[in-house]
Amino acid sequence: MFIITQIIGLWVINFYGISNNELPYGMEPPEDINPQTSIISILFAFALAITLFFVLTKIKAEKFIRIWFFAVTVIAMGLTINALILFLFKNPPNPYEYISILVLIIAIPLAYIKIFKRNILVHNFTELLIYPGIAAVFIPILNVLGIIILLLAISLYDIWAVWHSKFMQNMAEYQMNKLKFFTGFFVPYAGKKARQKIKLLKEKYKNKKNLERYLKKAKIKVNLAILGGGDIIFPIITAGIFYKYLGLTSSLIITASATFGLLFLFILARKGKFYPAMPFLTIAMYLGMMISWLV
Repeated sequence: MFIITQIIGLWVINFYGISNNELPYGMEPPEDINPQTSIISILFAFALAITLFFVLTKIKAEKFIRIWFFAVTVIAMGLTINALILFLFKNPPNPYEYISILVLIIAIPLAYIKIFKRNILVHNFTELLIYPGIAAVFIPILNVLGIIILLLAISLYDIWAVWHSKFMQNMAEYQMNKLKFFTGFFVPYAGKKARQKIKLLKEKYKNKKNLERYLKKAKIKVNLAILGGGDIIFPIITAGIFYKYLGLTSSLIITASATFGLLFLFILARKGKFYPAMPFLTIAMYLGMMISWLV
């Protein structure tokens, strides 16, 4: 899913950033924006968003948080789906006036199921569409130096938030237990004993209606493999910036290096423990940058 999202991200970035198609929903940045100074604005906005989320969790404003994430999800998916529709129809009449509005018919129901209902297939599918759309907004306001600094800052924050303050663990548990959704990929999997128990229950209640109800009553422990949204989006943004300034080959090198960095973390990681993925991804992408410049 990580690789698929990276590929979709590069395609969306090519459509908007490289091919100079306008971003809908008022997401197009000002023409006179300075990539050298925008990094400060991004870091400030990131810190503000984290602080706001923390405050909202303390005052138990779950409804407001859901509406916030719902709006972001709709717009982000709208950007990705809009690019796909415009590409398929090539040059439809008044594309940004009508098509960008029509794609919301697709984005809104998916976002509603994702945020307000629990469906793992819809959740992971929408994640494939969200991060490419968000990345397309950041590409025009960053350059190579900016993303190098941003990756370092985010990695240091990730180390602090996971290994020192435990903020990331608390935020993930809050999202899944209180908000009933998670910003990132998550894949449930059962251990050997749990799978055997599920098999026995299925055989025992195979002739019963609502088999799922009996399985829920058994309260079988299921593990979760999770990957946060930031760990998905920053490699897309990095690859997109290298695509913009150094070409497709450089962006593919960044994508490949990020994938190997994530694979290394998965091999290294122990079950039941949280790890900050960004430091591993950042080191891998820094190596990819060096390879790209050599090539």
